[in-house]
Amino acid sequence: MPLSRSTARPRNVVNCSVWTGNQRGIPMPRIDAHLHVFTKASAEFPREISDVWPAEREEPVEKLLDEMEKHRIDQAVLVQMAGASTANHRYLLHCLKAYPNRFLGIGLVPDGHPNPADHMAELTDNTGIIGFRFSTFGGPRDIFAKMDVREFAAYPIWKCAAERDYVLWLYPNAINAHLLPYLIQEFPQVRVVLNHLAVCPGKGKFSWDEYGRPQIQVTGYNLTMHTTYRLARYENVNVHLSGQYAFSTEEFPYKDLAGWHRGLLTGFGAKRLMWATDFPWILEEPGYGKLTTVIEELLPDLSEAELADIMGGNAKRILRFPDL
Repeated sequence: MPLSRSTARPRNVVNCSVWTGNQRGIPMPRIDAHLHVFTKASAEFPREISDVWPAEREEPVEKLLDEMEKHRIDQAVLVQMAGASTANHRYLLHCLKAYPNRFLGIGLVPDGHPNPADHMAELTDNTGIIGFRFSTFGGPRDIFAKMDVREFAAYPIWKCAAERDYVLWLYPNAINAHLLPYLIQEFPQVRVVLNHLAVCPGKGKFSWDEYGRPQIQVTGYNLTMHTTYRLARYENVNVHLSGQYAFSTEEFPYKDLAGWHRGLLTGFGAKRLMWATDFPWILEEPGYGKLTTVIEELLPDLSEAELADIMGGNAKRILRFPDL
């Protein structure tokens, strides 16, 4: 769908000091709103291992900070991976404590935890973790079934998030997509962030490429994608513009996804979109630096203020990043 944007951003503007999104003229921060860091598996920092992140592999926070410094990124959201137990979060907690003004964290809740609220409270006790990521909701698979959200397996997590003002970081499986509107209606006060272009991956559609990057098979017409588009009517729902490498059939700048981005911009508006890199999967291809320009490439008609919002202003406001 064509957009109507009257003010194009100058292509040579790269310094965030000119990206002002407030009346006082304070520079807007540039914030990478979704990425992962991890260190070698050890007694100090235990984590799960896999073929992609074996025990000896590390992608430490210092490596991330080098990339951020090189490309003038001010702050970032560190998303837990490789295990949902409290012990598995030790490295994330270490990073948040070491750099309290640079990072906020997103944790995980173990599947089937008998008391998720206790787990969530423990991980958010003045730690810098502000919310939790998950993919399943535990409701009826039949879209015509009677829906009682109190019977959804994820209901206690949402209830806890509503009571304690946590952010919910969602990457729904396709089979769960129809359940999401019921939970959002039940808890309109919960800040929701849909990961990676609001895609809902289907069963058997996930793989890894030769660069060790996740790959998701999607089709031109995706019913679950349209389900997430309809979530735009809920003002508490926001979307990451990230993970393009996983869905595109082209190399950077992923021009085949330009229409997808325009659709999200039209539906959600510039104030509810957040840029992110999904570090470290993108380091080798296309590289961190290129991804700092992907929004300009795919949405070239954004105004300067809109671009500043997507590149960090929205993350600061929605996630409540501290001032630097």
